[in-house]
Amino acid sequence: MEAHNEEQHQETTSQHTSKMEETASNTTDTVAFQNRIDLAELQENVLKIKQEIGKVIVGQHDMIDMLIATLLAKGHALIEGVPGVAKTISAKLLSKALTIDFSRIQFTPDLMPSDILGTSVFNLKTSGFDFKHGPIFSNMILIDEINRAPAKTQAALFEVMEEQQITIDSHTYKLDTPFMVLATQNPIEQEGTYRLPEAQLDRFLFKIDVTYPNLDEEITIITREHQLQDQKKTDTITSFLTADQINTYQSLVTQVIIEEHLLKYIAQIIISTRNNQFLYLGASPRASIAILKASKAFAAMQGRDFVSPEDIKRAAVPVLHHRVIVTPEREMEGLTSKDVIQQIIETVEIPR
Repeated sequence: MEAHNEEQHQETTSQHTSKMEETASNTTDTVAFQNRIDLAELQENVLKIKQEIGKVIVGQHDMIDMLIATLLAKGHALIEGVPGVAKTISAKLLSKALTIDFSRIQFTPDLMPSDILGTSVFNLKTSGFDFKHGPIFSNMILIDEINRAPAKTQAALFEVMEEQQITIDSHTYKLDTPFMVLATQNPIEQEGTYRLPEAQLDRFLFKIDVTYPNLDEEITIITREHQLQDQKKTDTITSFLTADQINTYQSLVTQVIIEEHLLKYIAQIIISTRNNQFLYLGASPRASIAILKASKAFAAMQGRDFVSPEDIKRAAVPVLHHRVIVTPEREMEGLTSKDVIQQIIETVEIPR
């Protein structure tokens, strides 16, 4: 009798446990992760931008990702690569996918600040001066061969890149949003070029290094060029993203959540650049803010409303390697700023 009761009790317990497991399973199935910020439209349009640029550009996925992240983070990008690796055309294609104003400035040794910012012109009718806006008054500005202009002209970009305004003749002129500067430079050619001031380099969110395509990509490039015939490359791009949408997405990116321990992680990386024996110049607080903004942009591009350590690691090298200077001794040994930053990233403990 006791054995029968015990067997009945075990069967009842087993049934109860089975029902609990079934209920838990059903609860798990019905509970889905929900972003606290709706990034679905942003992510969808990021993919569309990549598809549009991909109609012309073969490969260079990292460069395209960083250009889009620069736009979302309200930053500026310096694109460096040898001639012919699609630096300029990539910037033009990005602007073509957006329904915003675009201007291009070719930097030359004789270029003056007024050629960029604008100048006051005397008006005979009013007997006063009218300000004539320069090409910098646009949403996206492509500066081609930025290192071909002297320091006086480079300095004209300091205020506008940092504060999105210019001051001329005691008057301050605000620029429309979105505002983004994309600059290209050639790392090989030295004749007729000037070193960019450190203060200006610090204003670029990313320095994007563009590499040569591989064999398969080279074949695809040649094939596409043959198929284009008389058609222009930019004619295949569809414009679809408005300035208002971009401003909305930029606002959403600032709301992406980052935990306190990840803020500390960014700070530890920056402090490590200042204490590193291989670096003559470490990163400034502007660099830590740049990593914060870039990591938020990378997270949003993947549809996440929170920053992960991988986002920070992905942003660290392109954000930092143009802001730090390797000591002359180590530079002579072939050590680069990228190498040092990568070592720092591997050394600093990732928070869990």
